[in-house]
Amino acid sequence: MTYKILCSDLDGTLLSTKSDVSDFTITEIKRIKEQVKIILVSARMPKSMTYIQDDLGIKNEPLICYNGAYIVDGDKEIDSVTIATSTLKEIYKLAEAQNIKLGLYYKDEWFVEETSERVEKEIKYTKATPIFRPTTETFYDWKNRKISGAHKVMLMGTKSTCDAIYPILEKQLNDIIAIYRSNDTLIELAPKSVSKLSAIKHFLTKDISLDDVVAFGDNYNDLDMLANVGCGVAVTNGRDEVKAIANFTTLKNTEHGVATFIKEHILV
Repeated sequence: MTYKILCSDLDGTLLSTKSDVSDFTITEIKRIKEQVKIILVSARMPKSMTYIQDDLGIKNEPLICYNGAYIVDGDKEIDSVTIATSTLKEIYKLAEAQNIKLGLYYKDEWFVEETSERVEKEIKYTKATPIFRPTTETFYDWKNRKISGAHKVMLMGTKSTCDAIYPILEKQLNDIIAIYRSNDTLIELAPKSVSKLSAIKHFLTKDISLDDVVAFGDNYNDLDMLANVGCGVAVTNGRDEVKAIANFTTLKNTEHGVATFIKEHILV
């Protein structure tokens, strides 16, 4: 197989551990990177992705962050779409009623009200540190700085509280936000108008179409991307729905599935 662009999700896909790529993955990416454009595509913030670019030797390539809501190429901002602060305030009220805590993300900034087991895991696995302060203070600060809203919202609760708020969010805000259930205790929100697929389209040209793209993923926010590129590859540990629409299923992320697929299928 030959492709012009390779796009890969990170957590649960390209990363062999919770935070790092394997030596095998580094070797395979370096083997093809001169002939294939390598774009990391994630729900993460930029600084939680750039260290992985360093490891892979692809700092010259763009990043698709926050599920497509923020796209950067070095110091150049290619696209930026946020959830409006008015909507964030609605989400905050709904979350407060369920005793769910918010994480608010804007560019390379991350704000939470207090630490928790979930927050500490994010710090450890994404190598980023949040600013601790009340959410209402963040809204006030953003108003003063003329920041329009958040690129991503993370709702952190229990299984029961996330079960309770999910249908409420779908009923009240589904027209303007994309809702991703990352796991039993975590829900991620992004602007409805963007996705990983819409972000990838920024890099298509008259000589490069979606058919020239191979993409890897594991979760619900990867569905559109894998279903519409030339070759969509799911990892074995991925959601059943993702594996059902993929062209191929490779090994688990912990078994270096992306690198294995590249070695066996991608020629340069």
